[in-house]
Amino acid sequence: MKGEALLEPIELAREIAEIISDKKGADIVILDTGKVSTLSDYFVIATVESERQARAVVDDIEKKLKAHRKLPLSVEGELNSGWILLDYGSVIAHIFDPGTRDYYDLEELWSNAPVLVRMQ
Repeated sequence: MKGEALLEPIELAREIAEIISDKKGADIVILDTGKVSTLSDYFVIATVESERQARAVVDDIEKKLKAHRKLPLSVEGELNSGWILLDYGSVIAHIFDPGTRDYYDLEELWSNAPVLVRMQ
C-alpha cells in the first residue's frame, strides 16, 4: 500500500455505496451535503433488512476502508436500534432498518442536498 493514493471524498462515498450494494443493501443514496452544510461532503444512506445484515455491512465497510487507511472517526448506534452511523469525516454513512429510515426520513430533512447516486 506504500504510495497508495488517498480516496477523495466522492470516491469514498462511492466505495461505501458499492460495499453496501455488494452486501445486498437497498435504496442506496449518495447526497452531496457539502453543498448545503459544513457537517460533511456526502451522506450515504441505505436500508438493510436485519441486524445480521447490518453487522455484515458495517464490518465490510470498516474492513475494506481500513485497506485504504481510512478508519471511522466514530461509529454511533447499536445493531438493535435500527440505525448505525459511520462517520468518516467527509463522508457519513447511515445504515437503517426500513422503519427507522422512514421515521427519520433523512432525504426529506436534507432535501436541499443534490442526490448524486440512487441505487435501488
